[in-house]
Amino acid sequence: MTTEARAVLFHRTGDPDVLTIERVRLDDPGPGEVRIRVDALGLNRAEALFRAGRYYYQPTLPASRLGYEAAGVVESVGAGVTEFAPGDPVLTGPQIEMSAQGVYGDRIVLPVESVIPRPASVDAVTGAATWLTYATAYGGLVETGGLRPGEHVVITAASSGVGTAAIQVAARTGAVPIAVTRSGDKRRRLRDVGAAHVIVASEVDVPEEVRRLTGGRGAELIFDPVAGPELPALAEAASVAGTIVLYGWLGGQPMLMPLNWPLTIHGYANGHLSATVSGRRRINRYIEAGLRDGGLRPVVGKVFTGLERIVDAHRLMESNTHVGKIVVTVEH
Repeated sequence: MTTEARAVLFHRTGDPDVLTIERVRLDDPGPGEVRIRVDALGLNRAEALFRAGRYYYQPTLPASRLGYEAAGVVESVGAGVTEFAPGDPVLTGPQIEMSAQGVYGDRIVLPVESVIPRPASVDAVTGAATWLTYATAYGGLVETGGLRPGEHVVITAASSGVGTAAIQVAARTGAVPIAVTRSGDKRRRLRDVGAAHVIVASEVDVPEEVRRLTGGRGAELIFDPVAGPELPALAEAASVAGTIVLYGWLGGQPMLMPLNWPLTIHGYANGHLSATVSGRRRINRYIEAGLRDGGLRPVVGKVFTGLERIVDAHRLMESNTHVGKIVVTVEH
């Protein structure tokens, strides 16, 4: 049976104004698929890059979809799906190709591998701010970076969704999170999230301040989504034989190699960890345990009501004035 749904599409790359809400065809779920009523969307920087044509893969135009992260309820399941049943609260996130499977809409159909159980105690707004941010922070810091109790970790772009999640993951691990932000206005909020120290990059030299805070040693781990030509300067904040985990390329320019060796640099891709059943299981159990014990507390910076506010939500994301995750609720 085929019905209609509302979806956010774009027919050309560009600024937030290219986004439109249109009626699209929605089929019943096929074998191995799940149909979801979407109640809230969590915005990610990757989606702004994808919309602008600056992501690591390109949209399929015309009429590309958009979005990785949603919270909702299962409406129906296809043949062979035993993991979910109608009425189950769920999240989305792993193994989504945005052009065809983007979740910005009021109803979506996804492969079961892209759907995650949502604890009954987690509401849709909180859920939409949860999976991708904590999956990236956990995968980058713990699985890739090997972060251990007592170590110092420098977290750049700390006011972002992943940044605030990384602060909490580091603290829950027993490490010392050092948050780096460009705005002094965000200092108090980042402290509230759990940062042991906050460095305002416009006020001090970041590597010098990191060395002061670490007794001259530098940080064992640096967690950064920017990369680009400024990486060698940031790398000066690393300890001898330290590690840098790059989980993005927001700088958009060729990356220069730091020369303060010995130094280990990893490029972290969330899709690689979540591609396997065992990887998704580790992510999900970590997040569920953190939500249960209170060590992980999703930070929602702003909630927009209604799919019609998606352009405003993207504008706010690109302003970099918020702290935490931007969420858009979907009315039915």
